[in-house]
Amino acid sequence: MTTQPVDDGGALIPRPEKTFPALRAALAQVAPSRLAEMTTERDTVFTMATQSNSFGPIAMFQLKWATVIEVERFPGIARRLHAAEHAAQSLDREDPAWRAAMDEIRKIMDAARAKVTDG
Repeated sequence: MTTQPVDDGGALIPRPEKTFPALRAALAQVAPSRLAEMTTERDTVFTMATQSNSFGPIAMFQLKWATVIEVERFPGIARRLHAAEHAAQSLDREDPAWRAAMDEIRKIMDAARAKVTDG
């Protein structure tokens, strides 16, 4: 069982379906600066899926972006995640605050992933 993130308000948008158009539209609302990243990744993933004759890469793409959007739907949770990511990138790995930042990232992402997989 994962701990659910605590947020400081409601969701900016409803949770989208896990289709590419719905995910793209949701990302455009909550994190538009990441649209190019998503599109580039989509092109790579669809090529991989075609080459491997498997839907696995597409399913992983959908889960990743649904999780990103789940975090970004809640501004307070997104701020916590971004602060933890910044700390993890700027602190020395020997610093106990680095481990705390990594734990916070994992906690937030695990809770968001659970929300989008459990509905």
